[in-house]
This record gives sequence, C-alpha cells and structure tokens, in this order.
Amino acid sequence: MNYNWNWKVLLEMEPGGTGSYLHYLVVGLGWTLATALAAWIIALSLGALIGTLRTTSMQWVVRAGNLYVEIFRNVPLIVQMFLWFFVVPEFLPKALGDWVKQVPPPWGSYIPAVLCLGIFTSVRVAEQVRAGINSLPRGQRMAGTAMGLTQAQAYYHVILPQAFRIILPPITSEFMNVIKNSSVALTIGLLELTGRARAMQEFSFKVFEAFTAATVIYLLTNLIVVLGMRALEHKVRVPGLIAAGGPAQAGH
Repeated sequence: MNYNWNWKVLLEMEPGGTGSYLHYLVVGLGWTLATALAAWIIALSLGALIGTLRTTSMQWVVRAGNLYVEIFRNVPLIVQMFLWFFVVPEFLPKALGDWVKQVPPPWGSYIPAVLCLGIFTSVRVAEQVRAGINSLPRGQRMAGTAMGLTQAQAYYHVILPQAFRIILPPITSEFMNVIKNSSVALTIGLLELTGRARAMQEFSFKVFEAFTAATVIYLLTNLIVVLGMRALEHKVRVPGLIAAGGPAQAGH
C-alpha cells in the first residue's frame, strides 16, 4: 500500500483555531477521562449497592436487583446510549424534557453519556460484588451476628471490606472498560478522544495518523491506569492479609 505518512499534521492548526491537532486530541482525552470518571462514580456506587442487596435475605429486593441487572446487561451499549439521548427526554415532564433537549453542547451529550455508561457498567460491578460476597465463608456472617452486629453492620465492617479486596483486580478491568466504552459517546455528538480523531481525519484526510495518534493516547492512558491500580492492589492486599490473620493469631 502506497501511503504517504505525514506526522507533521499533528502540529498543524486545526480548523477551529484552538491549537494544533495534537492539542485537539489531548482536549478530547480530557473529555474521555471526565466522562469515564463521572460514570465510574455512578457505576461503583450503584453497583456496590445493588450487588450487596442481591445477597441479602429479602427476596423481593433480590428479585428487583436481578431484574435491574438483566435489563441493562442484555441491551447493547450503543442502543442504551441512543435511548438516553433521544428517548428518555420524551418521557420526562414537558418542561424538564424541553430543558434537557436545549442544554448547550457539549453538556447536552455529556450528561446522557455519563448516565448511560454509569448504569451500563453498574450491572457488571453488581455482579462482581455479588460474586465476591458469595465467595466468602458463611461463617463470616455468623461471626458478625454472634458479635451482636446487625446485618447492615456486618456487611459494612466484616463482609464488604473482604469482598472488595477479592474483586479489586476485575474492578480495575471495569474502570479500563469505562474509558474505552466512552468512545461510543461520539454517536450522540460528544467530541471525546475518538470523536476528535474522527473529526481530525475528516478535516485533514489523514485517517491513519489521526487514529494511530488516538490509539497511542489510549494505550498510554490505560497503561497508567493499570500501573496505578496494581500499586493500589498491592497496598490494599497486604494490610488485608495482616488484618485477616490478626484475630486468628490473637485467639491462639
């Protein structure tokens, strides 16, 4: 294939006059991270709550949590993104729906993207939290009850700290998935990293340079996330092992 690579295009001014194409992509990375972090807060909070409730003895709560997970897990992300952007405002009260539809860009795309990614990822987090709790010996709950703790206190002080140490590695992968899945937001007009790479290739006709640069930025970003989360795993796991062995040793 005869293709004339021109990496200097990254230093050329983009048509909007805000800076070079490289700066244009870096700003897109900023929107990617802002979307991913906000969505991750929703996913972790909601997923931890639903995953925990699905392990309780309240059957109606368990069924409601299962229904939530099955609905959002079995609908493709891009379909959910369109539903949040195009359909949900139509079901809101007219005044609120009109306000949502008139939110200026990029916020009009950012808010639905964050809600969609957060809820979509929360069902995966909920499954991991449920699996982490169920992997613990039943004696952990019994020990909490024997100490006079309520069910909520047993979860907070005994069960959840151990469960989260177990599921920390897959939780790391989920955060990386949120960063990558944020690229779907370009379909509703959010100019994050992938959206800006696409705009760059349309302006400059340099498709390989645009998407190669975006690929390198994604790789470097996720590598930093991996290294950071590995350091966090090591920091959390070692005290966790010491704490787990402490009471047993004290008993002897």
